[in-house]
Amino acid sequence: MQNKGLIRLFAILFGLVSLYQLSFTFFGNKVENEAKAFAEANLGENKSGKELARLERKYLDSVANKEVVLGNTYNDIKDKEMNLGLDLKGGINAILQVSVKDILIGLSNESKNQVFRTALANADEAQKNAQDDYIDLFYEEFEKASKGSIKLSDPKIFGNKLLREKIDFNKTNSEVKAVLQEEINSSIGTAFQVLRSRVDKFGVVQPNIQRIGTSGRIQVELPGAKDVERVTKLLVSTAKLQFWEVYSNTEVISFLSQANLKSIELLKKSAEKEVTKEKDTAKSNLADLLGDDTDSTSVANSEMLFNFFIPNQQQFGSVIGYSKIQDTAKVNSILKNKQITALLPANLRNTKFLWDYKPDTQDADSGDNSDSFIRLYAIKSNREGIADIEGDVIADASQQFDQLGKPEVSMTMNTKGTKLWSSLTEKNINKHVAIVLDDYVYSAPIIKGKLGSTSSISGGSMTVEEAQDIATVLKAGKLPAPARIIESEVVGPSLGKEAINASMWSFALAIVLVLIWMVLYYGKAGLYANIALLVNILFIFGVLASFNSVLTLPGIAGIILTIGMSVDANVIIFERIKEALNSGKSLFESVSEGFSFKGALSAILDANITTFLTGVILYVFGTGPIKGFALTLMIGIATSLFTAIFITRLFVDGAVTKGSNLTFNTNISKNWFKNINIEFLRKRKIAYIISGVFIVIGLVSIFSIGLKQGVDFKGGRSFVVRFDKDMKANDVAESLKEVFGTAPEVKTYGATNQLKITTVFKIEEKSKEVDELVQNTLYKGLKTYLSDLSYENFKPGFDKGENAQGIMSARKVDPTIADDIKQAAIFAVFGSLLVVFLYILLRFRKVSFSIGAVAAVFHDVLIVLGIFSILYKIMPFDMEIGQSFIAAILTVVGYSLNDTVVIFDRIREYADNSSSFTASLVDKALSSTLGRTINTSLTTLLVMLAIFFFGGDSIKGFMFALIIGVIVGTYSSLFVATPIMFDATKNKETKN
Repeated sequence: MQNKGLIRLFAILFGLVSLYQLSFTFFGNKVENEAKAFAEANLGENKSGKELARLERKYLDSVANKEVVLGNTYNDIKDKEMNLGLDLKGGINAILQVSVKDILIGLSNESKNQVFRTALANADEAQKNAQDDYIDLFYEEFEKASKGSIKLSDPKIFGNKLLREKIDFNKTNSEVKAVLQEEINSSIGTAFQVLRSRVDKFGVVQPNIQRIGTSGRIQVELPGAKDVERVTKLLVSTAKLQFWEVYSNTEVISFLSQANLKSIELLKKSAEKEVTKEKDTAKSNLADLLGDDTDSTSVANSEMLFNFFIPNQQQFGSVIGYSKIQDTAKVNSILKNKQITALLPANLRNTKFLWDYKPDTQDADSGDNSDSFIRLYAIKSNREGIADIEGDVIADASQQFDQLGKPEVSMTMNTKGTKLWSSLTEKNINKHVAIVLDDYVYSAPIIKGKLGSTSSISGGSMTVEEAQDIATVLKAGKLPAPARIIESEVVGPSLGKEAINASMWSFALAIVLVLIWMVLYYGKAGLYANIALLVNILFIFGVLASFNSVLTLPGIAGIILTIGMSVDANVIIFERIKEALNSGKSLFESVSEGFSFKGALSAILDANITTFLTGVILYVFGTGPIKGFALTLMIGIATSLFTAIFITRLFVDGAVTKGSNLTFNTNISKNWFKNINIEFLRKRKIAYIISGVFIVIGLVSIFSIGLKQGVDFKGGRSFVVRFDKDMKANDVAESLKEVFGTAPEVKTYGATNQLKITTVFKIEEKSKEVDELVQNTLYKGLKTYLSDLSYENFKPGFDKGENAQGIMSARKVDPTIADDIKQAAIFAVFGSLLVVFLYILLRFRKVSFSIGAVAAVFHDVLIVLGIFSILYKIMPFDMEIGQSFIAAILTVVGYSLNDTVVIFDRIREYADNSSSFTASLVDKALSSTLGRTINTSLTTLLVMLAIFFFGGDSIKGFMFALIIGVIVGTYSSLFVATPIMFDATKNKETKN
């Protein structure tokens, strides 16, 4: 080998750089362990995960700018260390959908045009079952609704004063579409910048935020974030700040009294209709529904407004009354009733009723707000709904403390805002003015005199973090349209810690098994391969750390899989050297041939390129952790090629130069796979029958039983919940049926005291409060199983300590994005098959080779799918079909092709040296590569079994798919791909 010195120098420098980059991870973990020790030592009586996180943050903030090593502060180290994904560190991942509908409504200047509104409503419905962008659906529905009677450029729609410089009445719909697309892209770009600004100020180390195509979707990853509620508010808050005049309680009490009487009347009529209906149908009696002594009058009295709402009749003020949190929806419903709003006198006609942003008090022990009271205000709105002062006048905002030492948000206004604020406060001396953010009242101070350029938001129970977050969103600016979380994943730090421990065990065991096997099989040469393998692992982690890549649990699986597969390159080389030695060539000649392109290098490159192409497809179409898996797989392939071809070569050449007697086997393995001559093709019909039977059984199961689709593909919510005792899934499902209305899917997840609960309860609802409502409902349904666990400690996010209980991780996928994920998965599978087909066609120059390879891949995929369909109700681990499963399928595709391409490469070599393409030639090629095929498969299986038995619960289904795939892939490369290639070649020759 030429340039040995250069290769040795490069390897040493690469290794030193990798160690240097990884050292930052070591020192960063050291500081964080010190922070945790400090927090545990100072925890006091409040042993909640939230308090622990606060103390850890306090310590880390105190050492943030102190030198840790070589002039690097803790902040410097965090910027350079290897990132851990949510599944290893805990944290929050969310995909937000910026509302294109709201952008369109804004651009239309709140148009009430019937055609426009109909098109929007129809586009909403169409989006539920379509993958097209919302804007395209809107255009389609507008054409249907308008039937040419009105154009988009009409002054009542987009030809308004807001867009008068860009759209006039003469513009065609196509021209208006171009303008609207530009405006929408600009708004989404603004939303992205606003969210980036908020996230950067949140205080999470190494946050990641990126746009997803042009769909208006934005992905936000916050590794290490623990406060789910705080993050959610920060992300979805539109930061719509308004200053409103307020009606006092004395001004609205008369209306509230009339509304109460009217609500009794309305509900009485409703109850009477229900009674009549029940009598007419005779299906049940009133007692079944309302109790034995219930009549329509008592029903109405129990449902009247003042049973849910307590009016403020004690003292003059801005608060008009109080309600329990769980009753606010009922109060809203009553106050929005058309017959109730008709009671408003002329001077109150445009009143808007808004709640305070948080309850007056909160039960610190239970963490459950449901019994706390929240205040209601009556805002002096107008027909347009435009406030006296809007948030665009805010020049600066910051968290400060008031005279009593309580947190507040100090705001400074620009010149325009100063004039408006002075005028508003002058008009309302000795009256209240409400400061409203996103339709919640944060403060309603009484005005003592005319004010200038400053104002403040303060609340009696406002925390420092809340004040900081409000200042952050005000300073970053408001979102041009609401953003809704359509996919989210929350992994608690406790589960992340367990995942790391399980991964380390499986990682260590996999390495040890591979090292032992290689020495057992190849002796001293196996030792050289092991050194190259360890260098390969160092390089992989070094590259990940250097480029700040995120290491996830599937990523670790990808690395461990790479370990198993990287052995393949050394196996191919060593088997080729052994063949040369057996043919009588010298050791020097055999080594040269083994490492040459005509020897093993051609097969190694072909096999690794096909797997690498699969990784590229997976990276392009995958999201989140799947991208991490694909990235580590691609990096591993690149580094394993370098270490196998060059590092191993350095050691082997050194041994040859020193006259060492390398035999590339041991006393145990020297007679394995020698003089093999199996007639594979004579057995191909039997193989076809066996494969056909398995495929048919699998297809019957798929079409009758089906596959267990995960929330990735069907939408919904899934929670991993841990208890302090063993649980029966059926009992829990029945309990949750009472609160959810329908029974969720409940299955043991790993340990017998841990369940995975999947539900579609309220998944179609889009309000900001629905996620919290579902979580609260889940808590109520499980409360009898949770001992004395409070709702606050039940929620995901914070460290739950040694005896962890509650939600360990949570995931939500909106049905609209679930369809997109499914479509991307289909593209990924078929895209990889197409790419591989073309590569093999280009490389082998024969269509029959491509047909054989792709047929084998289809065979493998169908059998894996069939096994998952047959066993998903039986196996004690999760066998969902989701993004992770697609990653497994594509890995199986890559592995199967790897195996097939090595065999095809040997067949091509034999065919090039022969005048005819015969069955005996193919059998000879298969027999000569059998040692490599079985050796690689066994090594890879050893690695996968280590991960399967000792890795985390979340990847058992993933690894099971890979294990089945490796077994089936090894079989198909011998008994499916090659026979089909042979038959296709012979059929073509016969036709010619």
